[in-house]
Amino acid sequence: MKLNHNKINTLGALKEAGYETKSIKDELRDNLREKIKNGGETFTGVWGYENSVIPELERAILSRHNINLLGLRGQAKTRLARLMVNLLDEWIPVVEGSEINDDPLKPMSRYARELIKEKGDKTPISWLHRDERFYEKLATPDVTVADLIGDVDPIKAANLKLSYADDRVIHFGMIPRANRCIFVINELPDLQARIQVSLFNILEEGDIQIRGFKLRLPLDIQFVFTANPEDYTNRGSIVTPLKDRIGSQILTHYPDDINTARKITEQESKLDIRQSEAVYVPDIAKDLLEQISFEARNSEYVDAKSGVSARTSITAFENLLSTAERRALLTGADKTMVRLSDFLGVIPAITGKIELVYEGEQEGADGVAAILIDDAVKSLFPEYFPKINKLERKDDETPYDELLHWFFQGEGFELLDDFTDEEYKRTLDSIPELNALLKRHQPDFPEEDTYFLKELVLWGLVAYKKLNKNRFTEGYQFKDLYGSFISGL
Repeated sequence: MKLNHNKINTLGALKEAGYETKSIKDELRDNLREKIKNGGETFTGVWGYENSVIPELERAILSRHNINLLGLRGQAKTRLARLMVNLLDEWIPVVEGSEINDDPLKPMSRYARELIKEKGDKTPISWLHRDERFYEKLATPDVTVADLIGDVDPIKAANLKLSYADDRVIHFGMIPRANRCIFVINELPDLQARIQVSLFNILEEGDIQIRGFKLRLPLDIQFVFTANPEDYTNRGSIVTPLKDRIGSQILTHYPDDINTARKITEQESKLDIRQSEAVYVPDIAKDLLEQISFEARNSEYVDAKSGVSARTSITAFENLLSTAERRALLTGADKTMVRLSDFLGVIPAITGKIELVYEGEQEGADGVAAILIDDAVKSLFPEYFPKINKLERKDDETPYDELLHWFFQGEGFELLDDFTDEEYKRTLDSIPELNALLKRHQPDFPEEDTYFLKELVLWGLVAYKKLNKNRFTEGYQFKDLYGSFISGL
């Protein structure tokens, strides 16, 4: 039933309007039922979970369960919890002045019961919007029972001249104040075991205990917990009895394909409109960027238990555009395009997001990031050009022979970081065999993306150990692999 909250401001008016008390779990359940029946989207802006996490989450809500979202970092766990707010009723009535959002028809706190006893149907009520019904607490080792549940307030006792035996001296913590709300505890394993124990009764029996006071408060809360897998670190775990009281545990995951990953990156990237207008990003560059994260999740240098957050691709994309934008500003150009050599600029975004194993530490963070970019090039290369076999017979002909011969006969060429777009294109166009290779194997490729594709050929041949690539202060140099050995360079 939808009530006009602007006209109802007393308990009597609320009763006359026919308001019926409903628990938060029933609110979520009923509104979700309507969404599903009407074909509405329940968790908008979350990609890749349509056939996995979201159906499980919907089943948990329909079952009125408290929920634990278990997964590695950067898997939208907190976002899913926040989106649950959209399944709440838009407005709910509360006893005006109540610390714990007392339902006017089912008051719990001493304050609300006494106010209703004194004023009856004239008891003032206020309305709480669903956006204000979300509480979130990051579990850290310094969180106390007093923070979450409450404690005796000596200042309140002194001001009101009350004995410590009077329950009015209690100061409620975050959980009681989140009554009739969604309450999220992020990184649950970080919460000390003795603090987790304090949640037992709240989840199961509904009562809370504060400094010897046993208050029978049937709190109405939708709990959502988030956690990394327990073997992620040695910091702690979720105690078994608490696990037992959580209705549904849902495993999250990273995107399964490049297209989904791209949607997430494009949606979450924070770009200046001037940046977006000035820098053109080829589709193949976006695919390559996402492939870096896929390579990292399978890399022998990266700790798989730690995971590689979706934020890796997001910040890398922002860095990629900033690298191209900076070059355009330095050269005085109004517009530019992303180049493969611009991927040097995404290394700082990668190094801060990945946890390395021992072998990775030996390579160094920057070295591992460069390896991941090369691996991404190597994985993407066969989608556009004939595959390069690892082992080839000495006299076998390959589609790349003419191009490799061009490098063998010459001294190679250089791509400088501060080349204008015209110089960049002219340099790549100066290799006739490279132009011929694209015409043979990608004749219909979008013209504006062809220069990135030309670079991909060169980087791919380096990744497959057919050419040599050297980084120097001002750019990259590509040379014949064997010629470099012969000359001692």
